[in-house]
This record gives sequence, C-alpha cells and structure tokens, in this order.
Amino acid sequence: MVTQARPQIPLVDYLELGDHPHLVASECTNCHARFFDRRNACGKCGELNFTKVDVPTEGILRSFTIVSFAAPGISVPFVAAIVSCEGTTVSANLVNVTPDPASIDLGMPVHLTTFSIGLDSAGTEAIGFGFEPTATAPSTKE
Repeated sequence: MVTQARPQIPLVDYLELGDHPHLVASECTNCHARFFDRRNACGKCGELNFTKVDVPTEGILRSFTIVSFAAPGISVPFVAAIVSCEGTTVSANLVNVTPDPASIDLGMPVHLTTFSIGLDSAGTEAIGFGFEPTATAPSTKE
C-alpha cells in the first residue's frame, strides 16, 4: 500500500519546498540589492525591476538575541538570528541549539532547515524555516 504524502505549504512565499528547500529573494536589476516578499521599488536605489534569485542554504551567524518574552502561545526562550548567506541577509530563528550565549558563536556556520508549523483543518501542513548550526563545524569556544 502506497501512503500519499500530506499536502504542504510554505509559511512564507519566499520559501521553496521540495527535495532541496531554499529561500528565493527578489534582486534589484540595477544595484543587486536583495529583498524578501513583494516590493514595488528597490529600497536602495528606487529601481522598479527585480529578478528572482535562489539564496544559498549555507550561511554565517552574524548576530543573535535570546528572546525571553513573547506573545501568548509563543514558546520562549528562543534565538532570533541574523544570518549572512553569501551576502544575502536573512532574519530567522536559530533552531536545534540551546538558547544560551555559551552555546552560540558569532561567525559559526549554519544551514537552512525546515520544520512543521502545524496542520490546518483540511490536513495541509504549514512548513517554516530557520537555521541550525552546521554539525561538522568545530566550536571556537574554549
């Protein structure tokens, strides 16, 4: 008996699912600034034309904060992060890591990961994304 896969939708429009999940940015055709979500004009130069570009799934942790207070229903603490993916800045949660500064190194390599957010009443699964430490990277903490 073949089990049919549950239908999935990405939590945000710029997350592409499939065999190799990745993010897709809108890149300004003039200055090459990259943005997520829809834009009417480039926030850097004002150009009106964009192309879609795949964002690398590997990145470097540039900044983070540990969030201890959040809206009702949001589990805390969690790590909010800024990741540089070959020059494209991505805001996302750092997942699969202890939310403690001793467990996190600025400059550590991370990679994109996806996870289930939940199901709707029709059984469609919403998929979110975050970044997690790259397992092969040695820690720089002593």
